[in-house]
Amino acid sequence: MTTARAGLGDVCAVLWPPPATTSPGRGRTRAGERDLLVLPSAGRPRLLVPSERRAGAAAVRRYGEPGSLAAWAGSRALALALRAGAAHAGLGGRLRISAGPGTDTIEAYLGGVLGREVLVSTHLGAARANRKPVLQLLTPDGVTAGFAKVSVSPLTRDLIRAERAALDDLAPARLRHLVIPRVLHHGQWRGREVLVLTALPVWRRRTPMRPARLAAAMAELAAVGGRARARLAASVFLARLAARLSETPGGPDRDALVTALGKLAAADPELGFGAWHGDWTGWNMASTPDGLLVWDWERFTRPVPLGFDALHHGLQTAVVRRGQPAPAAAAACVSTAPAALAPFGVPPAEAELTAVLYLAELSARYLADRQAEAGARLGRPGDWLIPALEKAVQRL
Repeated sequence: MTTARAGLGDVCAVLWPPPATTSPGRGRTRAGERDLLVLPSAGRPRLLVPSERRAGAAAVRRYGEPGSLAAWAGSRALALALRAGAAHAGLGGRLRISAGPGTDTIEAYLGGVLGREVLVSTHLGAARANRKPVLQLLTPDGVTAGFAKVSVSPLTRDLIRAERAALDDLAPARLRHLVIPRVLHHGQWRGREVLVLTALPVWRRRTPMRPARLAAAMAELAAVGGRARARLAASVFLARLAARLSETPGGPDRDALVTALGKLAAADPELGFGAWHGDWTGWNMASTPDGLLVWDWERFTRPVPLGFDALHHGLQTAVVRRGQPAPAAAAACVSTAPAALAPFGVPPAEAELTAVLYLAELSARYLADRQAEAGARLGRPGDWLIPALEKAVQRL
């Protein structure tokens, strides 16, 4: 079985457990049955959308919004085809869900939570330790009623709980440069954590992302809860990072990080600290006339050295969007840190140290989450993050 098809099987087992069943859809549905479309095909599953015309078209259109112009145009054409009835003419594959009256499926649970019928759609992402079903909740007439996250492991359970806590923490902050989702529901279904959030209007017209606008939003978030200066050795940040490393499996990567952090702690520099989103990337935000929409708050943390969000955004953009070699991008994260962190008022020498600590933070995350074991493409920090970190430590 291919990785993609195995991923589809895993999603089905979570969302439609027994007594519900799932199978390839053939022929007309009967009572207690409904179909989802598997796009682009059953052999290459990437997206599950409702077979209903309006809901299916809306699901495809929304998932295509954050991509390139070509992806946007393709999603629009596919949405129009679905709206016109292409689903009934054999477009994509079909997944048949059989669930009799009263069966406790994810749709039944979420419909009860929201007090209305909902249909689900989900993207089948690449292998990652933190991968979990993220469901777009649609009404039959194509209105997005919200988004839901469902845990599949202890790690994803903890991340969902962390996102709930982060959004509760941020709700009274009165952010001017950011628009964030609100929590509609947090509970458990069949022993799994479920978080339902309001839908940010990602389908609205986009505006160019000006660097000054992005920097202002990141600086505003960094100030939530207050900014402060502290010595590294006695900081909450370093204590938290050391505790996380102590819980990771032993090996050369962990040893290298412990050694590097020990050298930095011995020097005991003073740094500025604040909050960060934790995974601020181009695919977790949208620039619109109504504000900068930012989602996926499960990694929100404070205190961390000022500027972590800018460094993370730059590194992920270089590697994922621009396709730069990962080791070179990690090294550039350090060398370009003074310019990247200037909007935060971070002095150049302090900026390079901040970049080194960011690479350590990201490395520890990958080790703690066991991203390599989960098959993540860049899951081994020793292949790209730690070499750049060690080289920079030698210069500091």
